Amino acid sequence: MDPLKYNKIFGGVLSAALLIFGAKTFADIALHEPKAAKPGHVLPIVESKGGGPVASAFDFKVIEADLKKVAAGNVEAGKDVFKKCAACHTVNKGGENRVGPNLWGVMGRKLGAYPGFAYSDAVKAKGGEWTYETFARYIWDPRGAIPGNKMAFAGVQDKQDLVDVMAYIRSLDDAPKALPQ
Repeated sequence: MDPLKYNKIFGGVLSAALLIFGAKTFADIALHEPKAAKPGHVLPIVESKGGGPVASAFDFKVIEADLKKVAAGNVEAGKDVFKKCAACHTVNKGGENRVGPNLWGVMGRKLGAYPGFAYSDAVKAKGGEWTYETFARYIWDPRGAIPGNKMAFAGVQDKQDLVDVMAYIRSLDDAPKALPQ
C-alpha cells in the first residue's frame, strides 16, 4: 500500500471543493449587477441663480430674521456649540492663535488682519470686515463663503445653533457691535 494514498485522496477532495467554490465565487463577481441602494441621508440641493445645483446654499434673506434674534440668543447654548470650534480657535481677550485666529472682538475686524495669524490668500483677498452677515455666511458654509480658505470645518447648518453661537461670539467683545436692524 502506498504511504501517501490518504494524502492523495485528501488533496483530490480539497482541489475539487476549491474548484467548485472558486468557480461559483468567480461567477458571482463577474456577473454581479449592483443593486440601487437607498441613500442613508439625502442632502438638500437647491438651484443657484446660475442654474447649477448648490449643495449648501446660504440665503441671507432666509436667515436674516434669525440673526435679528441674536440679542435674545442663548449664550450658554452658543458656548456649547462653540466647543466644535475650540480645537482651533481661542476666545479670550488677547489670546493666542491656534490653527485658526483668536475670535475675541471679531465683529468689525478686517478680514485676514488679526496680528500673528497666517491667513490664506483667499481670505486676504476677500477684503471687507467681519459683519454679522459675513460671519454667519462663513460659519454656515466656510468653503462656499470664501472659496480657497484653509478652514476645514464643515459649518453650522442648524439655524438655532447659528443664532446661539453668534450670540456667544457677540458676547466676546468689550463693546459688542450693533445687530442688524
